[in-house]
Amino acid sequence: MQAKKISIIGLGLIGGSLARALKEKLNIESIIAVDINEKSLSQALKEGYISEGFTELNESVYNSDIIFICTPIRSTIDYITQLYGKVKNGCIVTDTASTKGEIIDFINSLDNPPCFIGGHPMAGTEKAGFASSFSHMFENAYYILSPSKNCPEESLESLAEIIKGIGAIPVKLDSREHDIITATISHVPHVIASALVNLVKSSDSPDGKMLTLAAGGFKDITRIASSNPRMWENIILSNRQIVKSTLYKFTETINAFIEYIDSENSNSIYNFFDSAKKFRDSIPNNRKGLIEPQNELIVDVVDKPGIIGEIATILGKNGINIKNINVSNSREFEQGCLRITLPDSSSVADAFELLVEKGYKVFKI
Repeated sequence: MQAKKISIIGLGLIGGSLARALKEKLNIESIIAVDINEKSLSQALKEGYISEGFTELNESVYNSDIIFICTPIRSTIDYITQLYGKVKNGCIVTDTASTKGEIIDFINSLDNPPCFIGGHPMAGTEKAGFASSFSHMFENAYYILSPSKNCPEESLESLAEIIKGIGAIPVKLDSREHDIITATISHVPHVIASALVNLVKSSDSPDGKMLTLAAGGFKDITRIASSNPRMWENIILSNRQIVKSTLYKFTETINAFIEYIDSENSNSIYNFFDSAKKFRDSIPNNRKGLIEPQNELIVDVVDKPGIIGEIATILGKNGINIKNINVSNSREFEQGCLRITLPDSSSVADAFELLVEKGYKVFKI
């Protein structure tokens, strides 16, 4: 199928990035967007990423070749209900939600359901909205595809070609297998990160000493706790049984570690950390995952006047944009004091090579 007309419902971070990628990388001329935020629609129209923008569904959307639903899970099911029986024959309906089982089960329960393929791009940031979207979000990211029962193989292949066209890597997964994987590598980690932050909040003294010192490594490992609370409420409730069973497994791991401490079992404590280190070190660096990488460098520099300007000048003269640069005051497990945040992984690689060449000690996070 040659996709000539594509609709995107929900023009936020994911939907906006899709619109940009489809326009820039595949030169799709007819991109329709539906969003309640008229400001996002106006910006996308002004920048030329969509050809039409609406605040509700209409015939123009129903007549699309592909419809991407890029909304929270509850809204996704509502939109599927509104689309049911109205889209043209051969139209592919897909989504970008973080869980697949609930949606696929709903689609499969319908009489004569549309051709629906569950989709989940394993990319994103803590930011939200069309203004935060960018066309290269999906480059080298796995993009899960979970077809429903009424999906012809040629439709799956057509969507996979679109996914490849925006730079992502399509992977076919059963919806339940997808939900088990994402619960373990994404959903539960978000719960744990938020629990750690709440632990500090509830344990802190009135003068806020923990808050003051909670930078460096602590801020890094809890970064994902800054994600959208409403979105995560939707995700957890949609995948509640699998998330709950995964949390029980995590609790068993923590309880076992407490026993190691109680029995002063140094071998088990060592093996706990050693096993985790070896497995983590085996995770490849050249692929995006569900949790966006930090795109940061740590530079070991002497505290002297002008050092920040010196490094900023080197990067700036070589066309490397700096999102943020600051001195890390809490760096117990860091190997330098200057933290530089960059826009993407290619900028990190370029900056690393350039600064090392200039004689600086640089460390990737």
